[in-house]
Amino acid sequence: MSAIPLTVRGAERLQAELHRLKTVERPEVINAIAEARAQGDLSENAEYDAARERQAFVEGRIMELDGTLSNAQLIDPSTLDVGGKAVFGATVEIEDLESGARLKYQIVGDAEADIRANLISISSPVARALIGKEEGDVVEVHAPGGVREYEVISVAYI
Repeated sequence: MSAIPLTVRGAERLQAELHRLKTVERPEVINAIAEARAQGDLSENAEYDAARERQAFVEGRIMELDGTLSNAQLIDPSTLDVGGKAVFGATVEIEDLESGARLKYQIVGDAEADIRANLISISSPVARALIGKEEGDVVEVHAPGGVREYEVISVAYI
């Protein structure tokens, strides 16, 4: 498996989620299965089926996080020195040239992307268009909603 790029902060969040799954969620699911088994006939026991489904989800997520973290290539954006260019880990402020709206995104790996937290995946159309650009550059983003133009206002490594 190839290296999975993660910011240091993203890796910490994933490790915290993994710890919570192993120490809180997994024991809760085991208890729920035990309680459902105690009710008797498992063939028509909805609580047992729900607990088993939850267990499968938790175990799958644990495996996924273990795999991601074991193959992670950690990148600390604060140590980058790339001359003001937008790269993995950079926080980029852009302005929509049509609406004038300003947006600020950090470019992160697929495993830590969260648009609500302004963390965009390196493989997203916006991030792909921003990579290598500097303050003052205008980029064209080919997104599902059509072509948009943005001006790069600032690039920070935090």
